[in-house]
Amino acid sequence: MARAAIDVVAEVGVEKLTHRRVAAAAGVPLGSTTYYFKTLDDLLASALRQAADDDVEHLRTWAAGLDAGGDLAEALAELVLHYLGPARAQTAVEHQLYIAALHRPALQHVSQEWDTALADLFAGYTDAGTGRALSVLFCGWQLQGIVREQLPERREVEASFRRQLGR
Repeated sequence: MARAAIDVVAEVGVEKLTHRRVAAAAGVPLGSTTYYFKTLDDLLASALRQAADDDVEHLRTWAAGLDAGGDLAEALAELVLHYLGPARAQTAVEHQLYIAALHRPALQHVSQEWDTALADLFAGYTDAGTGRALSVLFCGWQLQGIVREQLPERREVEASFRRQLGR
């Protein structure tokens, strides 16, 4: 049902998510969603956790394919542009779910866990402080990029990662 909730958020937004819409999207009786998810916050937390897990898995696959002697700034810029290009719709819904934690304290721990997983992944190529800074920069590019019509310039994105990496 978490994936159905993600689909509903993608279609109508977080504020219009209902048990009824998720049940319809999942093809299950309404009672199934209310049985497993007592509140909408429970349902949103499940969707957010699924989105975070999917994203972290995608990033781990990406990281596994990195060339050991490759250019990390270039690879990160390419990844940002992927999230804002071919994966734009997915990026937008992930950020909607993440930002829902602003007004729903029950979601904050899931968003924070996602932040930590991303920082830890990037720290595997640098150090803990730089990994955290790279994750903030990475997410910032995504957040700004999904509200703009044009993609940022590759060279600008890459240069920002180079500055953070001290290269």
